[in-house]
Amino acid sequence: MTDLVPGFNVPAAIGMAIEDIYTPALIVDLDAFERNVRTMAEFARKAGVRLRAHAKTHKSADIARAQIAHGGACGICCQKTSEAEALVAAGIKDVLVSNEVTDPKMIDRLARLCAKARVIVCVDDAGNVDDLSAAASRHGVTLECLVEIDVGAGRCGVAPGADAVRLAQKIAAAPNLAFSGLQAYHGSAQHLRTFAERRDAIAKAVAMTRDTVAQLDMAGLQCAIVGGAGTGTYEFEGMSGVYNELQCGSYVFMDADYGRIRDANGAPLSTFANALFILTTVMSHAKPDMAVCDAGLKAQSVDSGLPVVFGRDDVTYTKCSDEHGVIADPHGRLRINDRLKLVPGHCDPTCNVHDWFVGVRNGRVECLWPVTARGRAF
Repeated sequence: MTDLVPGFNVPAAIGMAIEDIYTPALIVDLDAFERNVRTMAEFARKAGVRLRAHAKTHKSADIARAQIAHGGACGICCQKTSEAEALVAAGIKDVLVSNEVTDPKMIDRLARLCAKARVIVCVDDAGNVDDLSAAASRHGVTLECLVEIDVGAGRCGVAPGADAVRLAQKIAAAPNLAFSGLQAYHGSAQHLRTFAERRDAIAKAVAMTRDTVAQLDMAGLQCAIVGGAGTGTYEFEGMSGVYNELQCGSYVFMDADYGRIRDANGAPLSTFANALFILTTVMSHAKPDMAVCDAGLKAQSVDSGLPVVFGRDDVTYTKCSDEHGVIADPHGRLRINDRLKLVPGHCDPTCNVHDWFVGVRNGRVECLWPVTARGRAF
């Protein structure tokens, strides 16, 4: 086993056997990851839309570069100014902050970032337009803006139609701002369990978005970007003839909750494979029908449910505490120091609690990717 440098908190070294990785660790099956990247790129190409991959899933500059270089992405999305700063510093040159930025300090940082990359931000408040314009003017840059409309998520966004047009007109008239289009993301539709539920939710979103684009056009405002869609619904938006940018993120990894949604035939989604796992070690088996592993709450997010033990139906991850995961082992098949791969319940926040992705292929560590924007939450 190659010696690691403790000060860098790296769980593996290049060339190391997967059995020697320190656990719990976040590992990426590189073959599955690369297929996922290619598959989404091919869909976007055939549908005639752009892919602006969402980096909030992985927060990694290495993965963002792969999505751009090998996955056809025109740029990336992120959710916070500090995320954008980290990714731009690592060489990403086209970033949409698919969220509102209203804190004056963060607006100033966002405006300064425009000198280094193309930066786009979402807006749903007229007062925010004045603040964004002032910061962009102060720094002598142009900041692009998307009007966010609420197409069913019930979260951020102005009402589609007239309200969106008024906000777009204000942006277009503001010094040093550019109106670039619409943000029309229906986040809560992504994990609706049935195909019909997702189809119907997005049909309503498409109708609202189409009408808003038409009203903007009548007002003399064109949408260079009509963005939205996620891993659960991208086919509907991509084939709508209305959306021209997809903002999918989880497709690169997938997770246990995406494993619970169904396709048109009622089967689990199979377009994208699980590529992200928490590698964990059995550390206790004091009870004959129960094992304990070293991946607890501090190694994952369980907001969307507990992880699933990958590739096994004889053992089940049943509960967790800070440092421990309890695994039902009714047949007593696990042994101390056995390794298991867990599919996390929710990939995005799970990535945010790790420093590194360990890329593996053919049983060995091929690459190490830092989670570039880990903890960048402001």
